[in-house]
Amino acid sequence: MLLTFALRTALRRNAERSSESDHFPVVKFFTPDARAVWLFTELASDQDTLYGLCDLGHGSPELGYASLAEISAVRGPLHLLVERDRHFRADRPLWAYAAAARAAGRIVA
Repeated sequence: MLLTFALRTALRRNAERSSESDHFPVVKFFTPDARAVWLFTELASDQDTLYGLCDLGHGSPELGYASLAEISAVRGPLHLLVERDRHFRADRPLWAYAAAARAAGRIVA
């Protein structure tokens, strides 16, 4: 399971207050056998659409929307599933991660 009830709640809370500020990422997903990384701050009411910083490992990370169902179906070269980084704790808002990712060409946490 990529999202626990607590993570869903935090992501939904951010989505409901999306115009108030730039949120800290709530969750980080990654492919253990590839270079894809996602940092998400919000989850839409449809319980599938996430908003955050997406890096598919091609050198062009970008802010945008992604489908939880589609991410759950992604397999890397060794057919491993996407995982949640259980140790990730955001230390800055999403805009700061995005600026660092643009400079480095990848998400740097």
